Order: sequence, then structure tokens, then C-alpha cells
Amino acid sequence: MQSAVSVKDLKIAYGHHTVIEKMSIDIAPQEFLVLLGPSGCGKSTLLNAIAGLQEIVAGEIWISGKNVSWEEPKDRGIGMVFQSYALYPRMSVRKNLSFGLRVAGLPKAEIEARVARTAALLHLDTLLDRRPAELSGGQRQRVAIGRALVREVDVFLFDEPLSNLDAKLRNELRVEIKKLHQRLGNTMIYVTHDQVEALTLADRIAIMRDGVIQQLASPAEIYRRPTNLFVAGFIGAPAMNFVEGRIERGHGALIFRSKGLAVDLSGYSFQAAAAEGPATLGFRPEHLVLDGAAGSLPTISGRVSVVEPMGSDAVVWFDWADQSLSLRLMGDVALQPGDAVAPGLDIAKASLFGADGSRL
Repeated sequence: MQSAVSVKDLKIAYGHHTVIEKMSIDIAPQEFLVLLGPSGCGKSTLLNAIAGLQEIVAGEIWISGKNVSWEEPKDRGIGMVFQSYALYPRMSVRKNLSFGLRVAGLPKAEIEARVARTAALLHLDTLLDRRPAELSGGQRQRVAIGRALVREVDVFLFDEPLSNLDAKLRNELRVEIKKLHQRLGNTMIYVTHDQVEALTLADRIAIMRDGVIQQLASPAEIYRRPTNLFVAGFIGAPAMNFVEGRIERGHGALIFRSKGLAVDLSGYSFQAAAAEGPATLGFRPEHLVLDGAAGSLPTISGRVSVVEPMGSDAVVWFDWADQSLSLRLMGDVALQPGDAVAPGLDIAKASLFGADGSRL
């Protein structure tokens, strides 16, 4: 199947500083791909290169089967939504939506039909005669999205479109964007540093660091089976717990040992041949269980330092072997600082990383 967007051996540099080196990625038709990573990782640079707003040094960019590496943005068959609304303040919503179509010389009837369809899709019907100053932040961003949608192209690019909104509006518009993709079925490439947006919106997530894609997979795969320590630590709130130790062989089985903790690795599914030596055991707060649910699982004993109630669940921080670990519990939590806890670890859900940081 032909890719909607294909990036081949891409290189981007600013003078002597290389930002992206020989990157390749294929995005399928109708896919929602999220580029996720910390500030400065190259995700917006990659998006701008696909849009034609960033010069490339080498490589190729293909959109809908056409090599657009050196095409102008207007000729690439894309619609783009920026972090800032970038609306014309003296134009009505109707004129903001239609501006690009009027410049392109489309017939008046076609322009009106597209604006009407887009306004209905984004619930802007009653706002068409207002100016941006008369709109809320969420309404302005919907107009910015609508200005891209009226182009009726196959590929839409979003550059952190929700980062200027408050938490409630971000949640509401995130749901709207998800519904929009389900209804339209267009290919969407979305840049964010917000992992909640990434996990809830994406079909696949590309985790980036220093211009390199660390892992490209579904949200569930990235959360449950991170490919390296960086991905494991970047995804998740609170972050994954890490315990340094060694893998040793004892009584015919592999054992992870650290600070008095011994974990039989028989229940762990290794991705690569496990060698004895230094390793890091990673486990998420929900991979620790208390009381009867712990059963015969290996336990990690400590004392509660902080309890963070979060409504439907709570995060309990406890001290163990000179470090702080987190445990997620559902419902009301009766624990108090100073209480002793001994949660069991479900090794089948945990992650092991070798000395080089890659998953074992």
C-alpha cells in the first residue's frame, strides 16, 4: 500500500549543526501519527520540513505519491494548523475560513459550500459573522483548524495546536480532533510534547530524541513495552520506577538482584538474549499490587512518604533502599505517611533494560 507521506533519508541542518540525520518514516493513508518528544528533539522541524516551511539538506519527502521535496507549501496538498491561531483580526470567521480559497481563485459557489461544510463540522455555524476578538480561545482554535479543513486535502499537519489553551479546553478540543479524524478519515500528523494528547489521539506515536526516532509504535505498545530507558522514562505519569541491579544465574534460572531484592525472571518475556550483567528493572506504579492481590509475587517493602489523591485513584510514594518509588492504587486510600507497605511486583508486566539502555 502506498504511503500518504513518506520521508526518505532526510537530513536537516542549521549551518554546521545537524538537527536530523538520515531519517526515514512512512505514514499510511488515514493514519493519525503523533510526533512526541521533549523540546528541541526535532519534531516541529520534521513537521515543518513536510510542510515545506523548512529547507532540507538531503533526502526526499513524498506526499500522496508525489515527490514534493522542493515544492512550495501551497503546492504540497496539505492543510496546516499552527500553535498560534494566526487569524486575521479584522476579518469575520467566514472570511478567515474562505481567505485562502479566494486567493486561489475558486468559484464563489464552491467557496461558500466548503465554508458551510467546515463550519457545520466544527460547530461554527452561529459564529460565522463574528471577528476573532469576539471568540473564546477554543473557538479561535476551531476556526484555525477550519481554515485548514476547507482546503479539502488528504494530509493535515498540526503543530502543538492546543498548547495555548487551558486544561479544560485542551481536553474538549482533543476529543473534537479525535472525532474529526474518525469522520474525515484523512491522514493527520500531529506534533505535541503532551503525552496525554499523544496516547489518546494517535494510531502510532513516534517518540523523538535529538533528531532520532527512538520508537515508532501504537500507544499501547509504547506504554507497555518501551524500547529503551529514554522512552520508558518519558512516557507515563508518574514516570516508570527504575531499580538498578544485575542479572545473575542461580538454580537454573535468571535472577534480577538489587539491594536485597531478588526477582525470578521466569515470568519475563525477553526480547533479546539475556546476558548476565548490569541491568535496570523498570515497572510502572500500577504494576505494584498490595495485600491479597500480591499473592506470591516478590515484594518491595518500604514506608509511605507521600500520598497523592487523584479522585478515582491515588499515587502512593514510598521509600525503599534510599530511593523513592511510586505505587498507584484505585479508590479511597487509607495509607498515611509513615505506614509500612510491601507491594508485590508483577514481573510479567515489568521491563528490563541492559547496560546500553535497550530493552532486553
